[in-house]
Amino acid sequence: MKIKYLVYVLLIAGLGALIYYRISENKKAGEEGKGGGPGDKKPVAVNAIVVNPEDFSNTISLSGSIDANEQVQLTSEVSGIAEKIFFTEGATVKQGQVLVKINDIELRAQANEAATKQKLAAENERRARLLLQKEAISQEEYDIASADFKTAQAQTQLITAQIAKTSIRAPFSGVIGLRNISPGTYVTPQTIITTLVNSSNVKITFSVPEKYASQIKLGTTVTFTLAGGSGKYSAKVYATEPAVDVSTRTLRVRAVADNANGKLIPGTFADVLLLLDKTADAYMIPTEAVVPVQGGKKVYVYRNGKADEIKITAGTRTATDVVVLDGLKAGDTVITSGVLALKKDAPVKVTITPKKQ
Repeated sequence: MKIKYLVYVLLIAGLGALIYYRISENKKAGEEGKGGGPGDKKPVAVNAIVVNPEDFSNTISLSGSIDANEQVQLTSEVSGIAEKIFFTEGATVKQGQVLVKINDIELRAQANEAATKQKLAAENERRARLLLQKEAISQEEYDIASADFKTAQAQTQLITAQIAKTSIRAPFSGVIGLRNISPGTYVTPQTIITTLVNSSNVKITFSVPEKYASQIKLGTTVTFTLAGGSGKYSAKVYATEPAVDVSTRTLRVRAVADNANGKLIPGTFADVLLLLDKTADAYMIPTEAVVPVQGGKKVYVYRNGKADEIKITAGTRTATDVVVLDGLKAGDTVITSGVLALKKDAPVKVTITPKKQ
């Protein structure tokens, strides 16, 4: 029993000593806090930059696609045997050049028949007209003869048009793709013979978020790069959709670029850089320097060894910086680290860091 009581006594004594120690330490810390002024606090080490006005170009990066200036899949308007093929894959052809000839022997036979019928109908119409002048036949009989002649004439024109369609011509100048038929292939209007592409100029199509839609102007120059490529190219905006797409809340824009050297291949993706507007004499500060407050934003500026609180008007935000439109002046030293723990007039020790370009 004595040992048990001894253990209890030791535990109580230890707990009391611990409580006394904590009370003493807290009292000591409180006295130090009351006795020291702002000037006695140890300065906080922070980083800062010196700001100066500069021209800011607001740009956004977008994904786009490169399309040929003109591109078409060539098909035949009539069905038949591909008798002759007059193009070489990958070759350049001119507008109007015959590319494929469909066998037209049956159509020519029909054309001869139609021509004979037209000739006979023309002669019947001539005789009926003479008889009508002599009042040997009625007006109705002449009208029937005249209608027969016009019908025969139309039939001849129809067959002639079908014969013309057996010669498949290039609708524009360009480069022929790979062919999908051989001589002797039976083609129909659903048969894709080959592809014709004109890419002397290319179109770059991209979509702009609706909040920037009003800033898109015809003639605006955009720059773009190709995936995996290092070269930069330029294009001019020449057309936009008349309305924003309600499903994506974007506006489709199309620009045209010169492709005389053939380096831009239709169907590839492009990274488009679009310049929206320019701001002269802007102050650029890192995003981490800005502190959101009720009713706006603020930054801390180093003045006379202390942190001074300045309210700012912020503009465009980039991936790393914020444009300050009002509140700063040239030469201000803006604190960029530890700002969330700072207070007005807090002593600070500043290390000036170079501004990132």
